[in-house]
Amino acid sequence: MKIAIIGAGISGLMSALELVEQGCSVTIFDQQQAGKAASWAGGGILSPMYPWRYPSAVNQLAQHGKSLYLEWNEKLKPVSGIDFEIHETGLLIFDEADFERGLNYAQQFQEPMQQCEYLQQEQLEQLNPFIAPKFQHAIYFPQIANVRNPRLLQSITAYLKQHPQVEFIEHCPIEQFKITNGQVQSVLAQNGKTYQADQFVITTGAWSQHWSEQLELEIQVHPVQGQMVLFKTPENWLPTMCMNDVMYLIPRLDGHVVCGSSMANCGFDTTPTAATKDKILQACFEMVPELANFPIEKQWAGLRPGSPTGIPYIGKMPNLDNLWANFGHFRNGLCMGPASARLLRQLMLQQPTLVNPEPYSAARLKPETVLTAD
Repeated sequence: MKIAIIGAGISGLMSALELVEQGCSVTIFDQQQAGKAASWAGGGILSPMYPWRYPSAVNQLAQHGKSLYLEWNEKLKPVSGIDFEIHETGLLIFDEADFERGLNYAQQFQEPMQQCEYLQQEQLEQLNPFIAPKFQHAIYFPQIANVRNPRLLQSITAYLKQHPQVEFIEHCPIEQFKITNGQVQSVLAQNGKTYQADQFVITTGAWSQHWSEQLELEIQVHPVQGQMVLFKTPENWLPTMCMNDVMYLIPRLDGHVVCGSSMANCGFDTTPTAATKDKILQACFEMVPELANFPIEKQWAGLRPGSPTGIPYIGKMPNLDNLWANFGHFRNGLCMGPASARLLRQLMLQQPTLVNPEPYSAARLKPETVLTAD
């Protein structure tokens, strides 16, 4: 089976990986370089931030993230030569309003990896001596890890590019589906070329609304900007991830610390702003004051695919036999990515599914309302 995947972020790359491992041949298109948009820009925490604030459908996919990435890293690393660096630091949360729900969450939803403990200041100091004294207590999730997403994307891309069943066509926006009798026959690219396949997959993230008009569907996915700041500290300096008031610190193995993240509706603008940077720094220094002693290496912004509930669209698109969706993951594309791709592959190849596919159905996309003059 020949499959065309439009969009080479984590959703497109993982979908390609799942399908080629089942013997399919895959062509992957991207409007820029593979793995360089939102998936590159994110933090890589392998759990939704405050999972109890999300619908269960989000958590059902996210809970497979860590175990699937560990499996894929073992398989890909010998070929790509790149380690994903899945770093099991655990996560401290200081938001007191979330303590009770956080402590009960693992038991209530049978999610053992979200097991959490309550720490008072003395235990907190032993675990992470850099936490500001103002934080008298916290809840701690010891099993939550982070993945170094730029390396993850590089590894998957390198593996796929050497695979005999894979073709990459980058810097090549797809402009149109050629549809006949309820089937996509081919896609027309900006370079004027037409590309054919048996099945087509939309994994275009924040850009997915682009297809609304042609498919006559209300695709309510829009870009939500998130800004990040990167510090360089000594190796293994910060022992845990930290979170307070939706801001976080993520330590990498080599001493980099990723700080984020903001939310702004400003279209497709990825320009970082000084005001947002100051807000991120203020929140991070409030948690870990000594971070202010280290240099900032980089600042950037990415575009999340904002969707109404944060539940992605995964499955067959309405009214078309061979067009599939895997988009709309909002803030959780990296942690939901592996399970989303596996679910898509299972649906496409008519295999048993790892979760009930119903909550993710693209049938939720309603026909576009056409306004006519009276």
